[in-house]
Amino acid sequence: MRADRLLSILLLLQNRGKMTSRELAQTLEVSERTVFRDMEALCTAGIPILAERGREGGWMLTEGYRTSLTGMKPSEIATLLLSADSSILKDLGIQNDFSSAVLKLEAASPSRPNNPASYLSQRIHIDGASWHPSDETYPFLSVLQEAVWEDRKVKITYPRNDEMKERFIEPLGLVAKRGVWYVVARTEGEMRTFRVSRLIQADATYESFVRPEAFDLKSYWEQSTLAFKAALPKYVVNLKVNESILKELQRERYVTITLVEPSANTGWMNVEAEFNAIESACRIVLSFSPSVIVLAPIELVGMVKSAIKTISTIYEEF
Repeated sequence: MRADRLLSILLLLQNRGKMTSRELAQTLEVSERTVFRDMEALCTAGIPILAERGREGGWMLTEGYRTSLTGMKPSEIATLLLSADSSILKDLGIQNDFSSAVLKLEAASPSRPNNPASYLSQRIHIDGASWHPSDETYPFLSVLQEAVWEDRKVKITYPRNDEMKERFIEPLGLVAKRGVWYVVARTEGEMRTFRVSRLIQADATYESFVRPEAFDLKSYWEQSTLAFKAALPKYVVNLKVNESILKELQRERYVTITLVEPSANTGWMNVEAEFNAIESACRIVLSFSPSVIVLAPIELVGMVKSAIKTISTIYEEF
């Protein structure tokens, strides 16, 4: 919109001083002719803009003139308080708000939103641990985002046990985890977490709700994650691990190291670890071979040996 562009021109000149028509055109992604028309509009509106000709010339505001910041939107504040990761900005549909918010904050207005960091942290949490790109799509993320901002109920449809379920949720926040978006919501008096990409439909309603005062999005997510991990099946394995890769094994996503002791073999450690299942343990052990050797249970030793034999046979055939 032209009004937004005119405000952007004022903020650019206020924050950066003199700028040429070409610099303004490139920054605003418009033609120089459009810049000239906008300057005429600003002058007509009584804004004290000066044009200096020559190689060192450009547009500038009269010394001492300063515009005030007004109408900073929550979505603009969000873009600065979130990591400026392009994928996150794209998912939330707030790329354009980012540049506008930067200009407004650069102007250093004395009037600021009331505790915007607290407002945002209760509505969007980015869990960036082991972040990697995701190919999931989120057609209803913008609907959920708007409902989160405005504390409005949403009617969702999602698959469960080969059936389509419908329910009304009170979306309390959005969480990005490893490139995947989740919505944390209250429904039928219970707290639930839904994977956004699995929603079949999401429609915002005009019915508002009151957020629980004691709810903290980050704390809830961390507790929920711990509870989920605790509920996962555990497959205990005894390993002999080369010291050179011990730290790398400890960082493995689906491995929990519970005990590390010195081994009689120099450069090796005796390790007790928990995996989710025998199949997962076999895959991970093979990925670290030959720096990880299975000692027990015997069924895993046999599975690893069989896999190594099969791999060797395949390579011999080619």
